[in-house]
Amino acid sequence: MQTKYVADRNRYKRMTTEELRASYLIENLFEAGSIQLYYVDVDRTIVGSVVPVGKKLKLASAKELAADYFAQRREIGVINIGDNGMITVDGTQFRLGNKDCLYIGRGSREIGFESADPAAPAKFYLMSYPAHQAYPVKLITKADAHKVDLGSGPEANRRTIYQMIRPGVAESCQIVMGFTELAEGSIWNTMPPHTHERRSEVYLYFDLPENARVFHFMGEPKETRSLVMKNGQAVISPSWSIHAGAGTGNYTFIWCMGGENQEFTDMDFVEMGELR
Repeated sequence: MQTKYVADRNRYKRMTTEELRASYLIENLFEAGSIQLYYVDVDRTIVGSVVPVGKKLKLASAKELAADYFAQRREIGVINIGDNGMITVDGTQFRLGNKDCLYIGRGSREIGFESADPAAPAKFYLMSYPAHQAYPVKLITKADAHKVDLGSGPEANRRTIYQMIRPGVAESCQIVMGFTELAEGSIWNTMPPHTHERRSEVYLYFDLPENARVFHFMGEPKETRSLVMKNGQAVISPSWSIHAGAGTGNYTFIWCMGGENQEFTDMDFVEMGELR
């Protein structure tokens, strides 16, 4: 597990492009046959990936957690962005297709990941936050998600939001998680942007062709910066930062939040005239 320290709202204003990328981007995910984990100092978030090839990969504790097992004091949200795979939690196996989700509650001891076909591996993206209570493990398929359609073609932001870990779908302590699919011809994931001082958030961009890119906008509304991102990369959004993006074509992104509450609409919207 690698530790990632994120720059504060004053230091980011003076950082070079490379310094911004080193602070906020998680670039090295989804390596075949391995588990990649990043411990982020913002809200004690863990961002990671699991790509099983040929053998089961087991999620273990680490020094950073000071725990006997990974989920001793944590909950986990997992979304599969690859081919079919299985996650086994304390002896119970759950099968996940592309864009299916599994919530794993606090106290789950044995957590293993497998691909149905090693030649076409699953690609599990995981997020974890501290948890104060145990909730049941639950599989949420794409069809089970709470769907919200937003945007329009003329605004180039027609998209469908799939809310997967949230009250009423899958109960959790902190995690609110799902993904957003942009329609063909749409490039904006949100604009005007917003912040939410009560929660931090992480975006993972995927379903992009090799040469496609997303221009992710971050920072305080009057001091914005941009990061150029490619397929399978994640970006950390502290509570004070906007988070919006425009792609060279349509794409999908996973969003996951943790913090004071689980109200999806708890946002502080920014007027277009305030952006600099």
